[in-house]
Amino acid sequence: MDISNRVDIPKTIDISKKQRVQPYIGLVLLIAVILFGALKSNVDQKLTLFLITGLALGYVLTRSRYGFAGGFKRIYVTGEGSLSTALLVMFAISMVLAAGIQFSATMMGIDPPGLSSVKFLNVSVLLGGFLFGIGMMLAGGCASGTLSDLGEGAGRSMIAMTTFVLGSLPGLMAQDALNNSAIGQIGMKLYLPDVMGYVGAVIFSVALLGILYLVVRKYENFRKKEGYYEKTVYEDQELPIPNKEPFKLFSYATFHKIFVQRWSFMTGGILLAIMFGFILISTGHSWGVTGPFVTWGVAFLQMFGIHFTAPVFADYVATANGGILNDPGSLRNIGIILGAAIAFLLAGRFAFDRHFKLKDVVYYLIGGFLMGFGARLAGGCNIGALFSGIGNFSLSGWGFFVTLALGGFLALKVFAGKVNIIPPDRHQK
Repeated sequence: MDISNRVDIPKTIDISKKQRVQPYIGLVLLIAVILFGALKSNVDQKLTLFLITGLALGYVLTRSRYGFAGGFKRIYVTGEGSLSTALLVMFAISMVLAAGIQFSATMMGIDPPGLSSVKFLNVSVLLGGFLFGIGMMLAGGCASGTLSDLGEGAGRSMIAMTTFVLGSLPGLMAQDALNNSAIGQIGMKLYLPDVMGYVGAVIFSVALLGILYLVVRKYENFRKKEGYYEKTVYEDQELPIPNKEPFKLFSYATFHKIFVQRWSFMTGGILLAIMFGFILISTGHSWGVTGPFVTWGVAFLQMFGIHFTAPVFADYVATANGGILNDPGSLRNIGIILGAAIAFLLAGRFAFDRHFKLKDVVYYLIGGFLMGFGARLAGGCNIGALFSGIGNFSLSGWGFFVTLALGGFLALKVFAGKVNIIPPDRHQK
């Protein structure tokens, strides 16, 4: 059924042939992913769970144009803090959910889920966060953002992903060497509820987020007064369609509302917080992205006869030999890519984006490598080390946040204007 022929389309909306066809492709892809997930359930139901969860994450990230790197980049470049505040609200909701889930587990006498995200805060985490912060600005996106942008057809992400994966390998080796050195033993591992209780941990953490919220608002007002403020502007096709006619289920207005109209950053943040809680309950662990990248790198290089004999690679080699499509973490990442692609296809917006110059390619490659190296050095990325760290009351998450912000703002200060690190409007993350 061609929606453009069966429903009334406002005259201001110009739908090309490509936009008419893409929703059907998106629907076929969605059905194919669901069928593949059902097939994988015969092997291990966990594989299906991770794939579908990734699908939902990718859809939310793309539909709301949500990105962690953008939380730092957008306010620095434009002075507009809606994405930054949405990130802070997302953290707060995730903390409340985690506290309830973990407290309930404690009362039942079982290990609270998510404690694997409580890391030892040392120089590896701090240095890794700093390098990752620089990398995500040079590459134009973070770990989850690189995956979702890849699904949207962003050539920038395709370039950065190659070195992101390859950079994870030396990053893992560096983490192992540094953590086993004398300097790597300096630090502490702290789960806030152990010293404050769950209520105290929530109050303390939300208070910190509240301070950051006030800082964002104050800085936003400062930029407005100075005249260096740019309000976020949605593209025309992302805006609601003025509709004075009575509601019709089978109409372009309904289709646009369900599949095309952009969700706000706050909507995306709230939905991701809910997904955070779901992952915690359903898997017993928190969300992570970059761990499987090591497996991908190992699997790729093994095809060229390279062998990984170091003990630190043992688990990754075993996972790679078992097949990428039999690895739950890899399937969730693939799901993110597919979920983003489906979101853009259903909206008729998918297109390969090649808006960059040759010099930009070098920066994207360097940025990807720094993200891969930094993520493994820190034991996580913007998701595993930052979101899951802070969301699960780990002091390491706050340490990673500080150095991530320092690295990110330094990169913006040094490289803004020298590289296309501000993606076009179609990739407003």
